[in-house]
Amino acid sequence: MENGRNGTLQSGSLDNGVCSSESVNGSCDVWSCKDSDSSSADHLVIMVHGILGSASDWKFAAEQFVRNLPDKVIVHCSERNMSRLTLDGVDVMGERLAEEVLEVIQRKPNLRKISFVAHSVGGLVARYAIGRLYRPPQEKNADDLTNNTNGETLRATVGGLEAMNFITVATPHLGSRGNKQVPFLFGVPAFEKAAVLVIHWIFKRTGRHLFLTDDDEGKPPLLQRMIEDYGDCFFMSALRTFKRRVVYSNVGYDHIVGWRTSSIRRNNELPKWEYYVNEKYPHIVYEERCKAYDVEQSDLISTEDNSFDKLEEELVTGLSRVSWEKVDVSFHTCRNRFAAHSVIQVKDQIMHIEGADVIQHMIDHFLL
Repeated sequence: MENGRNGTLQSGSLDNGVCSSESVNGSCDVWSCKDSDSSSADHLVIMVHGILGSASDWKFAAEQFVRNLPDKVIVHCSERNMSRLTLDGVDVMGERLAEEVLEVIQRKPNLRKISFVAHSVGGLVARYAIGRLYRPPQEKNADDLTNNTNGETLRATVGGLEAMNFITVATPHLGSRGNKQVPFLFGVPAFEKAAVLVIHWIFKRTGRHLFLTDDDEGKPPLLQRMIEDYGDCFFMSALRTFKRRVVYSNVGYDHIVGWRTSSIRRNNELPKWEYYVNEKYPHIVYEERCKAYDVEQSDLISTEDNSFDKLEEELVTGLSRVSWEKVDVSFHTCRNRFAAHSVIQVKDQIMHIEGADVIQHMIDHFLL
C-alpha cells in the first residue's frame, strides 16, 4: 500500500473487480476497477456508521453495491465521526458529515445523483446533514457542484445533486426513551426512567439527543426540531426531496434499538408477521409502503395505548408527512440472532454474514 493523492492510502484492487482507497483518517471510497465503469458511475452513495463505529462497518455492503452496480455507483463510507466522536451530539456530527459530503462531491465532478445508507444513530446524523445540504428549487446557486442544470428546470437538490434513496437501518427515529424503545432494559419502567437520568454519563451529548433530554438555549429537543424545517436547517424539505425513503428494522433480538422507533410506527401499528422462507431474502418478513399523510389526517389516528408518549406521537406524525417504505427483518432463527443490531448491517463479514440477504434486498430495490 502506498500514499496516494489527498492523503489517501491506495489499497488497489479487491476481489471481483472492486477497487477501494482508504484515507489517513479512515474513510473509504469503493468503485469499479474497470475504467469504463468507474468513468460512467455518476451516483454517489454515502454510507454512515452508528455510535462508536467506523467506516469499516460498511465495508461488506459497500463492496456488494459496487459489484452489483459497477457502472452506476461510487460508494463513500464516512469517516468524519468515528469512534468517540460519535458522542459529540447528532447536530455536531451532522455538520461534520455535511462538510465531508461536499468535499467528496468537489473531488468527483461527474456526479449527478446522491443517496444515503445509514446505520443506527448514523440515520439521525444523515437526516441532520441533508437538512444542511438542501438547496431549494428556485435557487440557482453558482457554487452548486453539479453542472447538470443546462436546459433543465431547476429542482431541489442535496449538495447540488439529485436526491434518490434515503435508507436507514435500525435507526432510532423516535429516540430511545419510552417503553421498549431500548429492548435491553426489558420494558421495565423503572429501568427506563433510570436510563434517562444516567445516559448522558455514558453517551454524552448524543445520549441527551437520543433520550430527548437536551435543552439547548431553551430550544425543543433536537429530534423534535428535526421533524420540520427549523431555522436554516431544511430537515423535512430535504427528506421530501428524495425519490424514496426506506427504513429497515429488526422485529426482535435488537437489544439496542426497538422495532417501533426504527420503523416509525405507533405500538398498535406494528404488523403481525408470520415467518416464511423467501429463498432470496430469507430474513425479510414484512414489507409495507406507507403513503404520506398531512396533519389533519393524523388527528384522526387513534392512539389506543394510554401510555403512549405525546412527544413520540409528535415525532411519528411529523415523520409520516412523507412516504416511507418499511422493511421488517427477523434473525430469530439465526445462530447470531442476539447480535441482530449488527447482523442487519453485516458489520463483520464473518460474524454477521447472515444479514447478507438484507444488503442484497437493499441493492435490488435501489433507485438508480
